Amino acid sequence: MYLNCRTYFSLRYGTYSTEELVNTAAAQGIGVLALTNINCTCDCWDFVNFCQQKDIKPVIGVEIRNEDTLLYILLARNNQGFAAINEFLSCHFQLKKNFPEYATYFQHNPDVYIIYPFDRKAPADLLAGEYIGILATELNKLFGTSWKQFEHKYLVRQPVTFQNKQYYNLHRLLRAIDKNTLLSKLPAETQASPDETFISPSALLEQFRQFPAIVTNTYKLLDDCRIAMDFRTDKNKKSFSATPEDDRILLEKLATEGLIARYGRKNKQAQERMYKELKIINDLGFNSYFLINWDVIRYAQSRGFYYVGRGSGANSIVAYCLRITDVDPIELNLYFERFLNPERTSPPDFDIDFSWTDRDDIMDYIFKRYGKKHVALLGSYTTFQHDAIIMELGKVFGLPVDEIKSLQRATEATDKIQRTILQYGRLLKNFPNNISIHPCGMLVTEKPIYEYAALFMPPKGFATTQMDMFVAENIGINKFDILSQRGLGHIKESLRLIKANKGIDVNIHDFHNFRHNTAIKKQIREAQTIGCFYIESPAMRQLLKKLRCDDYITLVAASSIIRPGVAQSGMMREYITRFHNRDKIVYLHPLFEEHLSETFGVMVFQEDVIKIAHYFAGLSLGEADILRRAMSGKYRGNNKFRLIKEKYLANCRELGHSDELAHEVWRQMESFAGYSFNKAHSASFAVESYMSLYLKTFFPKEFMVAVINNFGGFYSTELYFIELMKAGGIINAPCVNNSDIYTSIKGDEVHTGFIHIKALQDKTMQLIVEERKAGGLFLHLQDFIERTAIGLEQLNMLVSIGAFRFTGKTKKQLLWEANFLQKKNKAHIPVSESLFEERPVEFTLPELTDNAIDDLYDQKEILGFTLWNPFAMVDEDPGQYIPAREIGNHLHKVITVLVYFIASKHVQTKNNDYMFFGTFIDKDLDWVDTVHFPDAARTYPMHSGGFYKVTGRVVDDFGVYSIEARKMEKVGFKKRSYDTIK
Repeated sequence: MYLNCRTYFSLRYGTYSTEELVNTAAAQGIGVLALTNINCTCDCWDFVNFCQQKDIKPVIGVEIRNEDTLLYILLARNNQGFAAINEFLSCHFQLKKNFPEYATYFQHNPDVYIIYPFDRKAPADLLAGEYIGILATELNKLFGTSWKQFEHKYLVRQPVTFQNKQYYNLHRLLRAIDKNTLLSKLPAETQASPDETFISPSALLEQFRQFPAIVTNTYKLLDDCRIAMDFRTDKNKKSFSATPEDDRILLEKLATEGLIARYGRKNKQAQERMYKELKIINDLGFNSYFLINWDVIRYAQSRGFYYVGRGSGANSIVAYCLRITDVDPIELNLYFERFLNPERTSPPDFDIDFSWTDRDDIMDYIFKRYGKKHVALLGSYTTFQHDAIIMELGKVFGLPVDEIKSLQRATEATDKIQRTILQYGRLLKNFPNNISIHPCGMLVTEKPIYEYAALFMPPKGFATTQMDMFVAENIGINKFDILSQRGLGHIKESLRLIKANKGIDVNIHDFHNFRHNTAIKKQIREAQTIGCFYIESPAMRQLLKKLRCDDYITLVAASSIIRPGVAQSGMMREYITRFHNRDKIVYLHPLFEEHLSETFGVMVFQEDVIKIAHYFAGLSLGEADILRRAMSGKYRGNNKFRLIKEKYLANCRELGHSDELAHEVWRQMESFAGYSFNKAHSASFAVESYMSLYLKTFFPKEFMVAVINNFGGFYSTELYFIELMKAGGIINAPCVNNSDIYTSIKGDEVHTGFIHIKALQDKTMQLIVEERKAGGLFLHLQDFIERTAIGLEQLNMLVSIGAFRFTGKTKKQLLWEANFLQKKNKAHIPVSESLFEERPVEFTLPELTDNAIDDLYDQKEILGFTLWNPFAMVDEDPGQYIPAREIGNHLHKVITVLVYFIASKHVQTKNNDYMFFGTFIDKDLDWVDTVHFPDAARTYPMHSGGFYKVTGRVVDDFGVYSIEARKMEKVGFKKRSYDTIK
């Protein structure tokens, strides 16, 4: 009878979690339950799983609506019906069209039942498989009609949407959020009826006591529905070639050829490892997974796309031989069991990075290569979290924005409305808010994707599942991770610019020489790494200095210990201390020295966690990997995590380890496993870092232009222009005769791209470049206006940024001319169409001069940053303050520096206070790092960018100097200088 149940995946409507819905039904003694979320089959698999655990028969379907209008309910009679429902949803989502008023799509489909709400369709017009669902409150409408002759077409419909009155209120709040309206103005037709709760079976039967045939119909229909979902069967594409056996033969052939290319013919260790891997890959049925990844790489190579293969699969020598990764597992002694062990049920991860400019092409290839009915991007769900909850509920109750923002930071309410917001906000936390797209996951299935999920079409333009990675993994579909990152874009663009500007072809894959190059070693040791992939952040640069890092192995370790959680646990500091005091290391246990001597007894990589769990705690390799995954958050909070921890502790006691030692080892494992990389992953990052370092070291100007054109990395665009200036680039403001849409370089001369002019329209940029290409350089302002006819506002912006300085006239003169000529030039006649070239209008104007400070202000306002040293604008004398290069001479002393803000990082302390770390530059464009403990952070908060005087004590941490701030004052900008007309 419960054939119309919703969970919170009826987004911004239902309030039950999937598990709670099933548990509530079980508590009521309900034996059959149908899940019909609104236009969504997101949680059908979870629903079936929970029902099986509670011995409830699951029925799955969907409730079809256009906006707030309920059209019909679809129930799957079987798995074919579920696939048909998903295909129906997918068709309409991808075409972005409304659902039809009647379910004619299913009229002749015996696998789907159609249930119309009362009064939606006349009983006499119903076809086979079509029914009318009637509410208890609608039964009185049957009297006086000829319903008896159609009684076999009526079903009991008792919608289930919320738990009780409190959750009904939450439902109304969700509807108001969805409609972006005040709660007091929420239309009644957008809400559910207050009685859409789990009425007990006996109470429901009592309501339909006079209509036993309707009850019987409902039982019969639900009894006829059968859904069989196998959570154990592998649902991935079974074979890359003709058969699984052909896959085995092909993979061995490709790996053997690659082994010879990588290692030669006489490396017995490599051969033995390759054959060991191939056997396990075949035994576990992962041949096609490896071959599909190889196929993607082969396509990328054919298109000249740069890529980096990482993830746990990069521990594999087979992957190295197939060139999926460039990390040598023999050289790095990569732990085989992190990549694969015989107990593993899912294949290892291959995270394959491409330039952001190339990834869509790769995805498009996968769709076309394996078929659109078998390929989809993986979905995800954004959830309601604290700040968004308070903001949305605050708007629903009509609070002003300032009060909402104050409430976001408050721990207690000051009035009834605020108390209500906080009360319902706690209920709303973690509810799904929107269906989104996984950052990189793609699915390639053996059977059509509709058998598992419906698809929608995000702005990205690729079909995406209404199913997230956790459901996909649970039901046996493994994702392919196709990622994009700016770092590879930097490299690709750098190589293009170097070839164009210097005529040099760079072999960017010459990693062996990069890692031993003296100049590159110096760059890393001094942390001159701005723009370089993964090693440019303030924290990473400080870590490189503390480790005096100038080699590949140390950089690989640094990539992992910089991860969140490690610093908080104290293990990062412990690693640095042991790195510098190797003769004083006291190992926690002899097994730590035996298995972790390379990392000084500190767990640095995920493999280290597996090793310690296996050798120290006696867990099998499969159990150790489950522990590693549980600590990463995949199973945290569920029963699997609790059970594995209990086994770990029990094993430690059996092996004679003290509880104190066992808990300390657990603490260390937990701090690393949750955030650290596997070693191959870190090594892959380090290889790309070396590529960037090579380019930055030997082609610094081209490299920084490439970083700018790929819209940076950790920092804002401003810093990359500063770094370009430090590298010797002669930076010019945008110019209509020399600039392109993106920033360009010729020799040492750099012309800023039009794209950095914040308010300049895309069509204006295109027009300037295309007209210049077609008609040659612009002769003067009048020529530009006549050939482009752009609007006055856009024209004035170009004049103000200095884009017409080639005319030799000041910006003030040009602004006068621009306004006059714009009015004169009412009709746009391209030069190519005019019979004669007009002479420019001559103006007689008073002497109008420009001022350098005005130019800087114009750059700041139009670009968002200056193209020259920003200290030209500070309203102080920088020479009166200690420069960054001399800070180390004042160790433990209190000094004051004048600095320009670059970045900050706010963190929460163990006492729930807030502090922050500041990153600044001084007048010489050198770095100044500051630490602002809670007292100083509260008294002198970081308001915004700009200039600051920071007073504090100079401290030293492993050779890295910083200032513990005691006081911080904002320093103003010089006033604009408006010249008077002479």
